[in-house]
Amino acid sequence: MIRGATAALAWIGRRGTSAVALSALAGMAVPQLSALARPWVAEAIFVLLVFAFLRVDPAAVRVRLRRPRLVLLAALWMTVAVPLVAGTAARAAGLADLQPDLMLALFIVTAAPAIMSAPAFMYLLGLDGALSLTVLVASILLVPLSAPLIGELMLGDVLPVDGLTLAVKLISLLAGSMLIAWLLRRLVGLERIAAAHDHIDGANVLLLLFFAVAVMDGVAASFSSRPLLSAGIALLTFAVALAQIGLTLLVFAPAARGDAFVIAHAVGNRNMGLMVAALGGTLPDLTWLYFGLGQLPIYMLPLFLRPFSRRYTGRSAPAPAPPV
Repeated sequence: MIRGATAALAWIGRRGTSAVALSALAGMAVPQLSALARPWVAEAIFVLLVFAFLRVDPAAVRVRLRRPRLVLLAALWMTVAVPLVAGTAARAAGLADLQPDLMLALFIVTAAPAIMSAPAFMYLLGLDGALSLTVLVASILLVPLSAPLIGELMLGDVLPVDGLTLAVKLISLLAGSMLIAWLLRRLVGLERIAAAHDHIDGANVLLLLFFAVAVMDGVAASFSSRPLLSAGIALLTFAVALAQIGLTLLVFAPAARGDAFVIAHAVGNRNMGLMVAALGGTLPDLTWLYFGLGQLPIYMLPLFLRPFSRRYTGRSAPAPAPPV
């Protein structure tokens, strides 16, 4: 039974992008489980980050940090430039007055750091997870400084953000996950971890399924009662994600194509859950609907963008797992 379970986990890991895309839809298919899963979202995020640190080659991250210019530019672009551009455009269009709930959603989806699972997604696509993780860490460290400023500029006094509390939470999350990953490396051994990369990817997929179930609370009911509005919000989440990805590819075109795509993925897929948690976990109905449906592009775009990523970066097939 144990061999069968581990084989199934590895099978899921080898089909990561397809399984992740299906998990987003499965989250809406079992809304009755959302109430049970929702209290454990923070723990799921923490374990995803542990796997991310466990999966990435520390030597490759150190190489990136020796030349930090690209990482710092990517983090500043993600946490400062993009939300300022989005907020200015939205205010010019009158969104703050017409739909303040959507303005709040725009703040959450542009001011948040990259998703915790970004490195795992990059490995599933055969790209540089070390760069993805380094950009992720840099964006998380910048958000406590940038989010209060962006929130004041975009929303005024409507959205108070406690930057110090957010900083403490994020730093604790990073330090704890790094420590556990380091302990696992010491206890399990580097060779065994390297051999288990498919199993780690499979565990990531299952955790992403759990997270999808938790955040889809009320989404299925909204499609039943307000189908046109819900479909419109779903399309909007894809449009915002693709706009961030496309604009980032243009801005970072001078970089290597693989690096540009990794950065663009991080910018287009934000950890809205952390921002929601920092706001106390309560949102207006329309903002929560965007938050729930905003997981669809995060879960589904790696599958849809896989052919494009191979053509854009010149990869004919996923790269082999990196050494750990």
